[in-house]
Amino acid sequence: MNIRTGFGYDVHRMEPGHDFWLGGIKLNHTAGAVGHSDADVLIHAICDALLGAANLRDIGYHFADTDEAFKGIDSKILLKKVVELLNQKGYAIGNIDSTIALEAPKVNPNIPEMCRVLAKVMKIDLDCLSIKATTSEQLGFVGRQEGVAAYANVLIYKKEN
Repeated sequence: MNIRTGFGYDVHRMEPGHDFWLGGIKLNHTAGAVGHSDADVLIHAICDALLGAANLRDIGYHFADTDEAFKGIDSKILLKKVVELLNQKGYAIGNIDSTIALEAPKVNPNIPEMCRVLAKVMKIDLDCLSIKATTSEQLGFVGRQEGVAAYANVLIYKKEN
């Protein structure tokens, strides 16, 4: 069996007056992540991990932040396209393990909904997706609530014909 792993990381600045999209859902918070798309760091990290595992470059290569077609786009659309690219190359998702680093708001109560939304987009079983949350103990840009970061590890495998 041909199996591969991939790693993804993303970070976005947080600013008041922006919607805060995380894990495919909109969170109620005084600030939101800033980016060319909806700035969903978790989805972006998962996309990069999946693309890397399949040797398909990175999210910026496929969805450039200079392309107006992706301005303000819902990152779930990007994730769906990444899964389609994996399928075209003959790969399926084995599992995803991810971590969000954020001081506020508390993410843990939202994790079940994030898992449901993202599993549906990727057409995978809920048991194949792990989302965890942590703080940075008030250290660095995350600790100062200037930004949010996400990390993702994935396992993909070549589908049998």
